[in-house]
Amino acid sequence: MLPDRQGKGFQGRLSLLCAALLSFTLILVWRLFYWQVLPHEELVRGGVGQEEEISPMRGIILDREGNYLVLNTYRYEVTAAPNQMDDPEEVARALEGPLGRPWQEIWKVIRDRERKYVRLAPLVSAQAGEAIADLSLPGIAVKPKPQRIYLLGEVAGHLFGFLNLEDKAYYGLEEFYDEVLRGRPGFRGSGVIIEPHRFVPPRDGLDLVLTLDCNIQYKVEEELARAVRRYGAVGGTLLVMDPRSGAILAMANRPTYDPNDFATTPEELYVNPAISHQYEPGSVLKIVTMAAGLDTGVVTRESAYYDEGRVTIQGQPVENWDRKAHGWTTMTEVLQHSLNLGAVYVVNQLGAEGFYEHLRRFGFGQPTGMDLAGEIAGTVRTPEDPTWSELDLATNAFGQGIAATPLQVVAAVAAVANGGVWQQPHVVDHMVAPDGTVIPIQRPEGRQVVSPQTAEVLTRMLVEAVERGMEPALVPGYRIAGKTGTAQIPDLERGGYEPRATIASFVGYAPADDPRFVILVKVDRPQVPRGGLEAAAPVFRAVAEWLLAYMEVPP
Repeated sequence: MLPDRQGKGFQGRLSLLCAALLSFTLILVWRLFYWQVLPHEELVRGGVGQEEEISPMRGIILDREGNYLVLNTYRYEVTAAPNQMDDPEEVARALEGPLGRPWQEIWKVIRDRERKYVRLAPLVSAQAGEAIADLSLPGIAVKPKPQRIYLLGEVAGHLFGFLNLEDKAYYGLEEFYDEVLRGRPGFRGSGVIIEPHRFVPPRDGLDLVLTLDCNIQYKVEEELARAVRRYGAVGGTLLVMDPRSGAILAMANRPTYDPNDFATTPEELYVNPAISHQYEPGSVLKIVTMAAGLDTGVVTRESAYYDEGRVTIQGQPVENWDRKAHGWTTMTEVLQHSLNLGAVYVVNQLGAEGFYEHLRRFGFGQPTGMDLAGEIAGTVRTPEDPTWSELDLATNAFGQGIAATPLQVVAAVAAVANGGVWQQPHVVDHMVAPDGTVIPIQRPEGRQVVSPQTAEVLTRMLVEAVERGMEPALVPGYRIAGKTGTAQIPDLERGGYEPRATIASFVGYAPADDPRFVILVKVDRPQVPRGGLEAAAPVFRAVAEWLLAYMEVPP
């Protein structure tokens, strides 16, 4: 059950759900009537020796608690066989009302009595379709066609994708799982050439049960929308992942769209930014850099270097974000103060080969294998690339000059939270056959990207960094591990970086000693403030505090 905090919005969704369930029931009744009772001649007039295809029921989609997310209703396809009509004008006049079109327009389409098939309307309402069927017009066929209802509307819109008017799946779960969702059509013979009683029933599609939790999704959507408004941002992404399994508990983007209204939505909004947009992650990547250094033993948490605030590499200055020198600095302080030169120090000890090998292990530069259509690989240049240079090694160490998706970043940090084991992100938990059989999904075993000891030490370092310098991310009574990021945005027209535009982010997990979730907050182009500590960490805290209470995790 969804929480009372949803108020009237929840009541509206409940009403929509009831309506959808009623439609779902009507579909089942119609299918029995269509297959077993209604004479074939009342559906298809003429057409000797044809086979009539019977559409299967597409699988529905539910959340982890069994709440319906995507259901089927039905509309009708109206076709005509003019060669079976005695008076096309009379038929056109009869169809004028139900189709809502001038009879003259309909008549122009069906007046050629030599034609055997004309599609008059790909989709009409159930009311219109039933009215046309009741007319029993010669040469007019009315066929029910399932249609998807996305009960959450704009909530998690990118997750589902949609079916177009031709029942073709695009984006998200609909496209990725199309083969199992759509089932297999059946058919029935008609006429005198094909056995009139030959009947092969359709095989309905499999249902998908997601890892998504509707309550968490609503909270995430609410906090992301509030952050975008508060900071004057152009958009953002918020992900919640279970590091133990790779299960996605929530995935929200702004701007979003309602898949029920895909036909009126700008096409650029179809793309899921969480998996299909890449960005330079900035300082959150220092988590991976430090993990690589600790795991290979080239640094320890007590290791220190002398921070002069600026170094020159291949004639180019590389500075800390605050343009200050910090003197003798430990590795924990590197994370606390988010020092670029500290990350450069680590990769200088590590070397290019070791650094890029760890990036690969953590999943950068390659798709995660997430079960959503449209995932991209991100961009990582390595020494094998002729355009790579030593300057790339330095800037990549602190998350610049490298591009990743939000999903890649949250999955990488989740590996640290999970004792050094990277788990493949996924949003479908299992499938259910029409007869109720549960069908598990085989996933690759988690891979050990750093040792459990490295993950434990790094977690302690991240906790200290949060407690000493990231107060906006703190949740009273709980140990939080995390890291801010304030990334520059490449200027694609003039080269270099846009002077004032940033991407503010925070990624963290809790409780640090036994993580139940990892949260990534990404705020695109916030106006004021522009940093991850100010624009993203408070969003993390709001979601984390709510999640800890929702999951009943004791302090």
